[in-house]
Amino acid sequence: MNPAKVNEYDYINFLLASSKVFTCTEAERCSISTNNSPSHDAFTRLLQRQPQNTEALWNEVKSFINPKSGYLSIDDSTLDKHYSQNIELVTHHWSGNHHKVVQGINLITLLWTDGNLAIPVDYRIYNRESDGKTKNDHFSDMMMIASKRGFNPDFVLFDSWYSTTNNLKTLRNLNWNFLTRLKSNRIVNPDKSGNVSINSLEIPLGGMIVHLKAYGFIRIFVKYKDHAPQFWATDLLGMKPEERDKMNKVAWKIENYHRALKQFCGVDKCQARKEVSQRSHIQFSLRVYLRLEINRIKKGKSWFETKMGIHRDAVANYINNPKYSI
Repeated sequence: MNPAKVNEYDYINFLLASSKVFTCTEAERCSISTNNSPSHDAFTRLLQRQPQNTEALWNEVKSFINPKSGYLSIDDSTLDKHYSQNIELVTHHWSGNHHKVVQGINLITLLWTDGNLAIPVDYRIYNRESDGKTKNDHFSDMMMIASKRGFNPDFVLFDSWYSTTNNLKTLRNLNWNFLTRLKSNRIVNPDKSGNVSINSLEIPLGGMIVHLKAYGFIRIFVKYKDHAPQFWATDLLGMKPEERDKMNKVAWKIENYHRALKQFCGVDKCQARKEVSQRSHIQFSLRVYLRLEINRIKKGKSWFETKMGIHRDAVANYINNPKYSI
């Protein structure tokens, strides 16, 4: 068997340097022109032979994090595939970016952060038709794997979608504290007089302790966004409002991560039809993000500035060696 002409780092470096087109055909065109230069089929085969797990990501990120401290944040994002009729994994998902249901691939990420550095440590692709797992099943799976990998975070941060009773109990069994949003119709008992929906309560600025149905005692807060109430909850009954505000800012790190994946890593730009290729491309995109994030910490360069530095070098090289003239 002939050795492979390209490896995972060739593809990662292509994604890191590319600006708009992230296809195997473009990877071929960007490869060094030699008699033995790789074809687009070589990159296609690379995507199709990658192990279909998250170990490669974990092996790269684990030396940059401290699993015994910091925060774990979990959320999902829809990778837009508006015009994709034949790409496997593409189904209909709610998009917070478009504020409607769109065609795409749903990516769930577990992010570790110390408040500055933000690194994906695990991820799942939501495809219930294939594996039968809900987003909350993936939540539980990733938390259990994180525990086995030695994580003991200060807090786990997540949105209301993941605030099911089973998920909260999973975290309690792990002895991990959480901060989450609650939907307005969640049932609580504020004063032992009976259960009511959370949106019927008058919650003071300092929050209040209530009994969440089927779970136990929690502390709830209310914040207003565009005059609409947002309800927050934690199992740390003594939490102060300023602590909640601080962790809310930390939780926003995962939104910045989603933006970077799409703007700078080409995570949603793969045009391959096969599921295995899409999964491999997504994993490589997360590893591209890791390189941008580590460079941001080490050299103080933003993700944008790092990408522009690559493009400037290419432009400078062309100015010094122009190909087209009249």
